[in-house]
Amino acid sequence: MTEQWWFDLAQGRAVRDDERGPADHLLGPYPSQEAAERWREAHEGREAGWKQQDEAWEGDPAEGDA
Repeated sequence: MTEQWWFDLAQGRAVRDDERGPADHLLGPYPSQEAAERWREAHEGREAGWKQQDEAWEGDPAEGDA
């Protein structure tokens, strides 16, 4: 089984599967400790991409000419 890492918000650090706390305090799983520690960068990158998509969106095509 591949080792998984999580970011534990309550502890403020990356933890291995066997160290993780309650699920409502976790982000992940991540493939490595480094990836778990960089969760904020990944989140901000996704948010920026979604914002760009939202700004490019021209409306709901289902609304048509209503």
